[in-house]
Amino acid sequence: MLLVGAVVVALVWLLSRLSIVTIPLVLALIFAAAFAPWMEWTRRHRLPPALGAALALLFLLAAIIGALVFVVGSVGHEWRELAIKAQDGFQRLVAWVQTLPFSPDQRQLNDFTEQISGFVTSAEFGSGALGGIGAVTEVSASLGMMAIILFFLLKDGPQMWEFLVRPFEGIAYDRAERIRRKTVDVFGGYISSTAAAALFDAVGIFIGLLILQVPLAVPLAILTFLLAFIPIIGAVSAGAVAALVALVTNGPLNAALVVLVVIIVNQLEGNVLKPILMGKTVSLHALVVLIVIAAGTAVGGITGALLAVPLTAAAWGVVQVWDGDNLPARWARPKTRDRPAPRSDEMR
Repeated sequence: MLLVGAVVVALVWLLSRLSIVTIPLVLALIFAAAFAPWMEWTRRHRLPPALGAALALLFLLAAIIGALVFVVGSVGHEWRELAIKAQDGFQRLVAWVQTLPFSPDQRQLNDFTEQISGFVTSAEFGSGALGGIGAVTEVSASLGMMAIILFFLLKDGPQMWEFLVRPFEGIAYDRAERIRRKTVDVFGGYISSTAAAALFDAVGIFIGLLILQVPLAVPLAILTFLLAFIPIIGAVSAGAVAALVALVTNGPLNAALVVLVVIIVNQLEGNVLKPILMGKTVSLHALVVLIVIAAGTAVGGITGALLAVPLTAAAWGVVQVWDGDNLPARWARPKTRDRPAPRSDEMR
């Protein structure tokens, strides 16, 4: 799996070099897999493919626009207060660390804090991460291209696939069909299960924050939902922000209880909910997930972090069906040791 992850990291690097084309294409493929059951239903009921694709695209755009309107309209004014409280909580945490016998010295803490503050307040961060007409234009063009590609994938996907597999016959054709089915299952399962898990994390942490009377529960829940699309790291980061806010407003004991709530919610989501939703669709070890997220972030930024896991899961899924529906490629099959034949005295 690490080898497959390395290949995916190289693929993410290639995607980042041609991001204006490749990122919309990959996102469109993932969303097309998520809408595959809907398109199959429309074809069974003899609806025009163009109508089914248009309805799916309208649903996706309405969901995105509705989410943005809700976030900006309901809690947009609270984000600044959330940032201030999180920063105050970080300062209190630093002050507490200084009281420990093994704490770093003041110079090291000041250098670390100045590096973070300097990056956030720098012109490079402001122009590169927060603003710029060029960045807005590029994002808008990418979203527009993704919508166009997604429409044609939904409308003409089966015909496009048949065209691609024309050169293959026999075993090669069967392998291509297995790869198609597995990739669609992985991408579709990843989108639906990740969205459900993110909603579970957000609702669970929101309820916990209300019980503990932590302010800014709504923006913290929304932040949890958004960051949960980055496996493992996202939910932990959102929980850390919630704990910092609780530390400032309600004290250390309340912050510790928030951390406990985050741990319980994450454990329920990771050990109960996700196995039920994903099953064996996305079977990646947690270590592999961490490595590919870190590598994807290094080579592709936030986009690389978001795409690294589903691409790795799809690549590993292809390996698992390379020689049959339940028969991985020869090099990826588990080794079986033949048991030695029993000796004559053991048989007696």
